[in-house]
Amino acid sequence: MAAATSSGGPGYSGSGSGKRDGATGPGQAGSSGKGSAKAGKNAPPPLPEPLRVPVADSHTHLDMQSGTVGDALAKAAAVGVTTVIQVGCDIAGSRWAAETAAAHGSVWATVALHPNEAPRIVLGDPDGWSRQGAREPGGEAALDAALDEIDALAGLPQVRGVGETGLDHFRTGPEGMAAQERSFRRHIDMAKRHGKALVIHDREAHADVLRVLDEEGAPGTVVFHCFSGDAEMAKICAGQGYLMSFAGNVTFKNAQPLRDALAVAPLDLLLVETDAPFLTPAPYRGRPNAPYLIPLTLRAMAEVKGVPEDALAEAVAANTARAFGY
Repeated sequence: MAAATSSGGPGYSGSGSGKRDGATGPGQAGSSGKGSAKAGKNAPPPLPEPLRVPVADSHTHLDMQSGTVGDALAKAAAVGVTTVIQVGCDIAGSRWAAETAAAHGSVWATVALHPNEAPRIVLGDPDGWSRQGAREPGGEAALDAALDEIDALAGLPQVRGVGETGLDHFRTGPEGMAAQERSFRRHIDMAKRHGKALVIHDREAHADVLRVLDEEGAPGTVVFHCFSGDAEMAKICAGQGYLMSFAGNVTFKNAQPLRDALAVAPLDLLLVETDAPFLTPAPYRGRPNAPYLIPLTLRAMAEVKGVPEDALAEAVAANTARAFGY
């Protein structure tokens, strides 16, 4: 299994409740005068060479990025990223995802309680472990109420997936595992009832994620977002027909296990994503990520696969449209 260094980005950070056109997110450089080095690190990378074959960003968080939604979509389209999947992580973020997809023709939404949000709802967050602020315990009744609202959002036509859900053994301790798993099982049920893709966050939890999918029965479409397994895990997913979405961390020097996984993953099961504003691909690691940087990751993936860029783009575009039904 992949090492922690090849896992997904920060498991859960922020919600969509405060983002609106004209608002800025954590990626924008400040004006506090802390020096050009900091300003350079916070500066958005330049636009890459456009793709010849348009693709989709299968997983992004526009509500956590700087600038307006319109600007983000325009920059993405300028380099051949013509569709984005906006992902909800909590109630506010899921509502925002659905509203944004309804307002923009190139955006589709997924909705869910992030795996780290479920234990926070049940157990509270008095010590701020989630970095989301203090929260009083709500118990299982509060989790049920939140899941009911996600269920209602999942029925909307612009919502094409249930996620990101799953298990996170990196940030959540043993005391929160039961809430995570209970939430995951409910999300699986939602995806099956609504006929939507299940988008999985799997961080240091491969065996347990596969176990729960087997016990519950997987939906028709399963996407492992920010795939973090090794070649063995990729072969298991391929055997089950699960899609694997690779993010910018596949370009990192320490991510050879991810590249080994990508090398054995079938073309018809591959997606590409940013998970923006996290996991900015090399050579811009540490700077703010956004959908317009998808070409960097896709080109790195094509090199690993030993296939032409256009061929991979065609496969990824078809796979994403099939997965999310657009």
